[in-house]
Amino acid sequence: MKNYKLCLSYDGSRYRGWQKQGNTPGTIQEKLEALLSRLLEQPVELHGSGRTDAGVHARCQTCSFRADSSLSCPELLELIRRYLPEDIGAVSLEEAEPRFHARLSCRQKTYAYFIWNSPKPNIFYRKYSFSCPDPLDTEAMEQAARLLLGEHDFSSFCSLKHMKKSAVRRLDSVDISRSGDMLRLEFTGSGFLYNMVRILVGTLIEVGRAQRRAEDMPALLATRDRQAAGFTAPAQGLFLWEQRY
Repeated sequence: MKNYKLCLSYDGSRYRGWQKQGNTPGTIQEKLEALLSRLLEQPVELHGSGRTDAGVHARCQTCSFRADSSLSCPELLELIRRYLPEDIGAVSLEEAEPRFHARLSCRQKTYAYFIWNSPKPNIFYRKYSFSCPDPLDTEAMEQAARLLLGEHDFSSFCSLKHMKKSAVRRLDSVDISRSGDMLRLEFTGSGFLYNMVRILVGTLIEVGRAQRRAEDMPALLATRDRQAAGFTAPAQGLFLWEQRY
């Protein structure tokens, strides 16, 4: 039995997220498991580094699975690429160490969120960014982001009403950069709660619009109340960008 490490990229626009959900079709995990099971002629269970919501994209989603196969990694990769739909791409495939697990072995993840910050329409990036025509004070957004760094209970930035596990996470960095009218927010941390990045983005946008103050971030964290934070930014601007092991 070999242990494989597979890196995928995908356009999440037409999928119901990464994680398979019982008999609910249209998830990326379900589609990949069906393909691998057919190609390898055995049941295959695929583990991703993390879940992505419906409509969220991935530049790199690291996966792991175990299978018996006489095919080399290049041969199996070529087969996977041949039968995947055009909006899912197999970037790389290699044999991993026996104990490697895409989720449990992951030490750090990076998400990127793209904002089209202009009143001009951007037709070609409408599926991959959030259109925000209002002027944004990026210096205030950066100030607010700095106050969110470190290890905190991020319950205020989670859409789940009842957390079964700890909401404590470590946010290592938030980088905000602009290229023309496109604003990019990059979040790196130990792990992220349900909708956490999208709520962080919505909160920072409200700071950028002067709808809330940057210095209020510590108090917002302390409330542990989802209603105290900003809106949940739309899914289409979010990308699972990178994982570190």
